[in-house]
Amino acid sequence: MSEQDLPAFALLGFGTDGWGRVLVLGAVLTLALSLASMTIGSVLGALLAWARGSRRGWLARLATAYGVIMRGVPELLVVLLLYFGAPGLMAAVAGLFGLPAPGSPPAFLTGSLAIGLVSAAYQAEVFRGGLLAVPKGQVEAALAAGMGPWLRFRRIVLPQVLHHVLPPLGNVWQFNLKDSALVAITGLAELMRVSLVAAGSTRRPFLFFAAAMVLYLALTSLSSAVFRRIEARGSQWAGRR
Repeated sequence: MSEQDLPAFALLGFGTDGWGRVLVLGAVLTLALSLASMTIGSVLGALLAWARGSRRGWLARLATAYGVIMRGVPELLVVLLLYFGAPGLMAAVAGLFGLPAPGSPPAFLTGSLAIGLVSAAYQAEVFRGGLLAVPKGQVEAALAAGMGPWLRFRRIVLPQVLHHVLPPLGNVWQFNLKDSALVAITGLAELMRVSLVAAGSTRRPFLFFAAAMVLYLALTSLSSAVFRRIEARGSQWAGRR
């Protein structure tokens, strides 16, 4: 019996002819990709937020320009540029120095970096808003009380920043999770790519795209529950500072 003739439960199962295991592994890879891109975006976003508030005008303008560019171009274009465009540029540069052309970058690294670079532009605004929400009077009072920079940051700034940034960061995470589907064009076997391959192999697109939708909804629902728990803990910490 061909795959086209198998019942839906067999195709989605974990047996010999089923795609269940591959779909679950694709969902796990999607989660790993989202975590990597969120980490890259958080680190770079925090640096951009700091640069926006810097007294050095050129640094603030550079951070502002980055945000405008990355929020103004499609995420898919960034993925295409890094995965398909960057190798050609690196090969041209290597040729100038008589070096061998580097191969294509790993799809996971490229996808994480592409989504992370775009995410950083949004996270920078989140962190900047959180920093601006801290009353200056409290920081000045802590300074007058003799608190050092690290103690001021830990006791005054960080709890309030976390209280303000956690809800919007949860939204950014959801966007990262969904944007990970764009990395399917690189051939990385994340959830969307696996669904496309399974749909083409079995000629049952509705079945596998519906299964992918259920798995994406499971990931986003689980993520929402985790962020609600983190927000509750963050509010308790802010109240005990």
